[in-house]
Amino acid sequence: MLCGFCAFCVDRFKRDKVTGPVLVVMAAGIGSRYGGLKQVEPIGSAGEMIVDYSIFDAIRAGFERVVVVIRRDIEADFTRAVADRIARHIRIDYAFQELDDLPAGLKPPADRARPWGTGHAILAAEPFVSGPFAVINADDFYGLASFHTLFDYLRTPSGSVPPEYALVGYPLRQTLSAHGSVSRAVCDVTGEDRLQRIREIKRIETTESGGRFTDDHGRTHLLPGDTIVSMNMWGFTPGIFEPLRRLFVDFLRRHAGGGNAEFLIPEAMGTLVDRGLARVRVLHSSSRWFGITYRQDRIPVARGINDLIVSGEYPQPLWT
Repeated sequence: MLCGFCAFCVDRFKRDKVTGPVLVVMAAGIGSRYGGLKQVEPIGSAGEMIVDYSIFDAIRAGFERVVVVIRRDIEADFTRAVADRIARHIRIDYAFQELDDLPAGLKPPADRARPWGTGHAILAAEPFVSGPFAVINADDFYGLASFHTLFDYLRTPSGSVPPEYALVGYPLRQTLSAHGSVSRAVCDVTGEDRLQRIREIKRIETTESGGRFTDDHGRTHLLPGDTIVSMNMWGFTPGIFEPLRRLFVDFLRRHAGGGNAEFLIPEAMGTLVDRGLARVRVLHSSSRWFGITYRQDRIPVARGINDLIVSGEYPQPLWT
């Protein structure tokens, strides 16, 4: 697997690495339903993006370093948006998720335009991770309590066999959009908060009691509002990279000619759990989730964060 970094950058990381848990932010998505780079969309009154609030919360929870996974074609926009504000408060490194960042002998399809998905994004961060790490989306707001919960978990890795990882789950009702259908990783959770199964379900629409979706056979299914879903807030150790890489190779062989298939971390983790190669602890948070799928979602997200500012949860402006 190519890493997208020169030897100098990797050597610098090894000389100057932080020993505590690292936060990996996945920011390479295209945002096709949003119609633009929602990763850099201003939400706060001083131009803060959702990722500003996530990194602010991560610092408060104890994280001392961030690795942001981006595409090279958005590097200038993203780094310009965060450099002056965030880099003065926490160390930031950049990993690059590129279509041709593939195992030796494999090439992307000629018609491929979008990144390979969240599983591939995590692999792109591997050269800059040497211990426990958290993973989040750049365009999702997770809340301070979620970062505290995940940071505390990562500070005491279980060392179990098979390895145990973690995800922070949210009730489905919090994660739906009033402006169109969404895809969510729906979790089946045991009474001991273990992940039993995880399914990526597309085209979930909002209902009064939760959500509904139509499967590939035209059948409609209802989902209760308290169904736990993953919003890609994960906790891992470096042990995840090797099995994830093997699954990525299998994925590429199955979709060698596909232009849109994505290697998604929920599906990969579901496979590892099914095969008995990993266990996943489902963590719960009192924080409210916000996120942007459609352009119309921006206003209610901005209002929700402003309510938190008014209540004293965040300063305004965020960075001083």
